[in-house]
Amino acid sequence: MATILAIGIATIDIINHVSQFPAEDDEVRAVSQQITRGGNATNTLTVLSQLGHRCHWSGVLIDEPDSLVVRQDLEWHKIDYSSCLHLNTGKMPTSYITLNEASGSRTIVHHRDCPELPFAHFKHLDIAAFDWIHFEGRNTEELEKMLHWLRQHHPEVPCSLEVEKPRPGIEALFHLVDVLMFSRPYVKAQGFENARDFLQAQTAPGLMSCSWGEKGAWLRSGDDLAHSPVFPPEKVVDTLGAGDTFNAGLISALVNGEPPALALTLASQLAGRKCGQFGFDNLSSEQ
Repeated sequence: MATILAIGIATIDIINHVSQFPAEDDEVRAVSQQITRGGNATNTLTVLSQLGHRCHWSGVLIDEPDSLVVRQDLEWHKIDYSSCLHLNTGKMPTSYITLNEASGSRTIVHHRDCPELPFAHFKHLDIAAFDWIHFEGRNTEELEKMLHWLRQHHPEVPCSLEVEKPRPGIEALFHLVDVLMFSRPYVKAQGFENARDFLQAQTAPGLMSCSWGEKGAWLRSGDDLAHSPVFPPEKVVDTLGAGDTFNAGLISALVNGEPPALALTLASQLAGRKCGQFGFDNLSSEQ
């Protein structure tokens, strides 16, 4: 069991389930609706908590009525949020998600009136209390300060960085972390058509992974490149958060001392189980 801190955002997710995705200008009825907590960092922590780790989140929490959804869900999943920055103005980020039950795909419209966590808050956290720190790749200017500070004051604490989207300056962070977790949209935005070629072209020294949907996932460790096939469920019902689940599985295996190739397989298996169910609960039952 490890003590893990994640730096990133929590959102309020309003999820409309539809029997099939509507065409533009259509009016359709939702089969059902959920309002729940979301956000990449907190999704990953939700899975890590089920895998037996002590989980902490540091991000911005707006003290307004809708944040109750976030706080109650974090408490239910035993995620400590005492390291958060609390603000009295603004609104919790909200994602409006259309979940296509015919294919399991999800389409997201995101709105935010909430600042990112600043370095000034991060540097006062008790970093020595954590065995691993995971960062969302956002707010790169402040994140670069956090990573330099982490390397200077706590080089013994391993850290990972999720690189989901192209953001100005994010490439400058790659040499500052132990594990890089790339998404297919980011890789394609860099002009690559497959994960293998992209990972082999990178010069950062740490481990790096890239998941590629139905083609599986790859992980590079030094000069070694491992591949894991996809582990599809009997029926794909919900791909929302599959990448966050994969990242959680990879972190859990690595912090537990598993070799990189096995860690990749375990992460892929976990992500496959996630796609076969709604939400993030009960993912550890087969782990």
